[in-house]
Formats: sequence, C-alpha cells, structure tokens
Amino acid sequence: MIAVNNLFFSYTQNPFIQDMSFSVSKGEIFGFLGPSGAGKSTLQKILLGMITDYQGSVMVNRTECKHRSIDQLLQMVGLENDADKRVANYSKGMKARLNFIKALLHDPSLLFLDEPTSGLDPTNNRMMKDMILEEKKRGKTILLTTHNMQDAAELCDRVAFIVNGQIFALDSPHNLIMSKGAAKVTYAWLEKEGATLREKTASCPIDRISKDESLQKLIAENRITSIHSSEPTLNDIFVEVTGRTLV
Repeated sequence: MIAVNNLFFSYTQNPFIQDMSFSVSKGEIFGFLGPSGAGKSTLQKILLGMITDYQGSVMVNRTECKHRSIDQLLQMVGLENDADKRVANYSKGMKARLNFIKALLHDPSLLFLDEPTSGLDPTNNRMMKDMILEEKKRGKTILLTTHNMQDAAELCDRVAFIVNGQIFALDSPHNLIMSKGAAKVTYAWLEKEGATLREKTASCPIDRISKDESLQKLIAENRITSIHSSEPTLNDIFVEVTGRTLV
C-alpha cells in the first residue's frame, strides 16, 4: 500500500528527514512513534500529498504522492486562482468542483490518524481504539502517529521509532520488546528468621522457570505468597534505542 524509498526533506537548509525508507502492507496498522518535532506530522503531510517538494520516492497505492499536488488538482478544475478564498464564499459550482477533488484526495482504503486518542477520557479512549481495530478488520490500512506507547503496543502491527527525522528502529512492538531481554518472573515467600516471619523475593528469566530449584521447591511446599511476570515496556525500549523520551 505504501512504499517509501530514500526520502529526504527539510523545511530549511538544515537536514531533517534523511534517507528514510519503509513500507506498509495493505491491512496493516503501522505506527509512527516519536517526540514532538521528530518528523511524524511531516511524514503524514508528505504521504497525504500536502508536501510535494521532497526528494526520493513516496508511493501510496502505486501512485507517487508528488504527482497529485493540491495545486495540480485545483488547476485541473479551474480553482487555482481561488485557492486562498474561504470555501464559504465559493459559488455552488465551485463547491461542487472542490468536493470532486476532495474525493480524489481521499482513499477510503487508507486512513491517517494523528494522535487519535489524545485528550480522551478512558471510556472514549477505549471506544476510539475499538473503532480503529474494527477498521483494520475491514481491511483498511492505517497509519497511526502517536507518542502514546500503550496505544501503539495495543494497536500497531509494526512501529517505527522516529527521532530528528530518522528511523531508529522498525519492527512489531512484541519483537522490539523481546529483543531487549526476555520477561522475568519475580516471586515472594515467607521465611522464618528466629521468631519472625519475613518476606523474601527472588527473580528468574521466564524461560528458566523449570530450572529454578528454589522456585520449584517453594511451589511444592505451597509457600509462594505472590508471583508475577514483568517485561520492558515499549516506552523503555524507545528510550534505550533512541536515547530520547517522548516529551
């Protein structure tokens, strides 16, 4: 659905988006993750055809984005000289022509969502995420821009870590998390010290549980008071890989 190869773009003389390449398959939820100013919104504008003076190739549904610029579309329907007018001041015929090129810009098989859960209360947050997942079930391809790692981990098939206009990592949330160390199990039990019972804790990698003799003995003696697994969060991995936080 989307193929980006050797993309370069900057608003100034200083480098910004540099030699960026990635692809997005049909029906995939793909996340752009990064702090403010990382280049997420700029990427969306390029993919939407709002920015066309980039270098490299940006193909959306097998069409190069810069071949359908806003100016070209306005010229196609004779509205190039009215681009700065308020739509409310357009005549009925002008509005009809504008709606026509708006329909050309919009492809319902591809959705761009920029911070879709930002500022929502928990109920509406859940509703929004359920609607996004429902659109995925319908075969939609979705590009999600967010700095909410929990949303990304829950929704995205793959994510790209973006900082200063560059991709630092690209993989599924699960693979990114597991590549930095397996989850571990922490368990606690009570042990008598003199006349006092004190709680003790220990940990072991989750894939070594069967070889942890202490844990097996405590389980057999029914002395475990608590046990839980833990693993790095996607936010932990982002900080480790990029050296940046999401603020």
